[in-house]
Amino acid sequence: MTRAQTSGLVLINPRSGDQSPSADELAAAARERGLGVQLLSEEDDAAALAQKAEGPVGVAGGDGSLAPVAGVAAEEDRPFVCIPFGTRNHFARDIGLDPEDPLAALAAFGGEERRVDIGRANERWFVNNVSLGLYASFVHDPAKKTRNRLVALVRMLPAAFGRSRTPLDLSLEPEGEREHCSALVVLVANNEYETQTVAELGRRDRLDGGKLHAYVVEAASRRTLLGLLGRAVVGSLDRAEGLSEWEAEDLRIEASRDHLHAAIDGEPVVLPAPLDFEIRPRGLRVLLPPRAE
Repeated sequence: MTRAQTSGLVLINPRSGDQSPSADELAAAARERGLGVQLLSEEDDAAALAQKAEGPVGVAGGDGSLAPVAGVAAEEDRPFVCIPFGTRNHFARDIGLDPEDPLAALAAFGGEERRVDIGRANERWFVNNVSLGLYASFVHDPAKKTRNRLVALVRMLPAAFGRSRTPLDLSLEPEGEREHCSALVVLVANNEYETQTVAELGRRDRLDGGKLHAYVVEAASRRTLLGLLGRAVVGSLDRAEGLSEWEAEDLRIEASRDHLHAAIDGEPVVLPAPLDFEIRPRGLRVLLPPRAE
């Protein structure tokens, strides 16, 4: 790791989360460090603002706020700072930040650099994952969206087990090797999820493995889906019936539809098919707070 410069810009999404400190308090703390601050309105284009900035650029927001700016940092080979200011803060947690302490993360502007992987789906960057199928449809429905993942899982069960479920008819090509599947849920992740339980979905032990990991919940029988759910509860999803996994540096997903509802780092988007995924190994220069001596 190397020491980094202390100047930079902080883009703050005031609509992320509902925790303390407030957006104004976070902005004041950033200005005290000599950092530039921009509180984002709904009309602001965070990526465009990042492109105009000089030096390191940071984002204070939830997971869905990070990727557009992280993509600019990756394309321009500039340092990036993650300031956990959302509800779940998966990426912040996985790079070793305290997801409950955004003020401490500001010290990263004078901290150490670590290179991690970043993913891309067509023209869209992602730091965590892209999901398709039932969960993505759920994210697109504001009446059903929830911040509690256990509640979200329970709400999705009737759709997964119901007679009206409509699986995605997909062809997956991990590194050119075609596999056909009928899927209820597809998750393409930036590196591997080491812990897969209802309580601990989405934890990654490393972010520099250089591989995409695709997880597919197949449109299996109700008995198989119940068994899969049971194994998810106790954390024993390895080799579980009804769940397939692929590892690759690039991946193509073809579908019978022209466009697919997706969730990129939890944010609803509509993507044109086919979907081409790639990973940029160690392509993101993340700054982290200095380690205690």
